[in-house]
Amino acid sequence: MRYILAIDQGTSSSRCVLYDRQASPVAMAQQAVTQHFPYPGWVEHDAEEIWASQSGVVQKVMQDAQLQRDDIAGIGITNQRETTVIWERSTGKPIYNAIVWQDRRTADDCIQLKQAGSEAMVKAKTGLLLDAYFSATKISWLLDHVEGARASRAR
Repeated sequence: MRYILAIDQGTSSSRCVLYDRQASPVAMAQQAVTQHFPYPGWVEHDAEEIWASQSGVVQKVMQDAQLQRDDIAGIGITNQRETTVIWERSTGKPIYNAIVWQDRRTADDCIQLKQAGSEAMVKAKTGLLLDAYFSATKISWLLDHVEGARASRAR
């Protein structure tokens, strides 16, 4: 029998559920993910903790069901989408904590972009309104505030 592995990386936890051919759950594991609030309106995660917890719940489900990789027919993944992290290519390490989708640190940047008349262009290119929810201003913040990030990007 082959199974489907469902991976859910949420804001507060990593979860994995294994389903059989009848879509019945066979095994499940979940682990909390620590949320960090360094300043009002800021929400961060340790990206390596996310990776470790998600890997851990997948391993636990596989062990509990006594399965091997070849027993998995497919994998479904859902994640936080707009949570943003930049990984250093040479080390495989994040350059800073993940900035969570709820984080509002770039709200003023979005206001400035709107006042500069950029909202119509952003909406035309992306279909999105300017809001701190989306990843573009988070990436800009990381490049501007993490020492060496912009120079590393240029290389």
